Amino acid sequence: MYTAVLLTAPTARTLDPALVESLRNAWGGGDAVWLSPDEAAEFPLAVMPDNLWQVWESCQVLGVDLVVVPTAGRRKKMLLADMDSTMIQQECIDELADEAGVGARVKDITARAMNGELDFDGALRERVGLLKGLPENVIAKVLAERITLMPGGPVLLATMKAQGAYAALVSGGFTAFTSSVAATLGFDENRANTLLMAEGQLTGEVGMPILGKQAKVDALEEITVGLGITDADVIAVGDGANDLGMLTRAGLGVALHAKPSVAAQCNVRINFGDLTALLFVQGYPASEFVT
Repeated sequence: MYTAVLLTAPTARTLDPALVESLRNAWGGGDAVWLSPDEAAEFPLAVMPDNLWQVWESCQVLGVDLVVVPTAGRRKKMLLADMDSTMIQQECIDELADEAGVGARVKDITARAMNGELDFDGALRERVGLLKGLPENVIAKVLAERITLMPGGPVLLATMKAQGAYAALVSGGFTAFTSSVAATLGFDENRANTLLMAEGQLTGEVGMPILGKQAKVDALEEITVGLGITDADVIAVGDGANDLGMLTRAGLGVALHAKPSVAAQCNVRINFGDLTALLFVQGYPASEFVT
């Protein structure tokens, strides 16, 4: 058994009941259930539709995300999340680069790395090298003035934590940021790279080993073993090429507003919804959201 979920951006709330009914009838689905009025609905399916991606493309034109997932085990016991452009709306290294006066150059490297065009480790070392000499206190300034949470993040964390789920923030960014974001949102742990400092300034080097694509997969493996759960119990979310390992390994991998090359390799793609979409995909109605 499968469940089809249709959802829109919570700021738009333009999910047409006629669209839900039309798709339900075309696919021979069961009765539709509205998870949130005008925003999210679902219905059961006996088989995976063979024209899913053609229909998905049509829904995208209407500003609607369409997801079909196995019904069994939808509610996950663990959230594994990327940070930059996933749990927060920025790329931390790009914001630091702006402060250092090398913003445009670093943003270009970041975009190419996240799209899978560059080796992540090399791209990270190159970008951090451009930050050499930046005062250490700029990190606190960027956190306070430039970093904003991705909409829906606090509700996602609070709701899953209320159901006993474990939450881990695993980032190719930096511990100076993940520790703050993790504490704010209520993550149980965070893993990231370390910016090296000396005499109150960034040295232009990053601590080794670099936490990249494989390290996120390793985190999934280590944490699930420690919790006594399996990959199938995990929902992972990310947007970049370095997230693909964990997204394809987790029971439910969500490409959130992801780079096209990344989204193309994921079965669950959220382009319009915010982070509460991860709750709808797991079958949570808005009435169960914890705010």
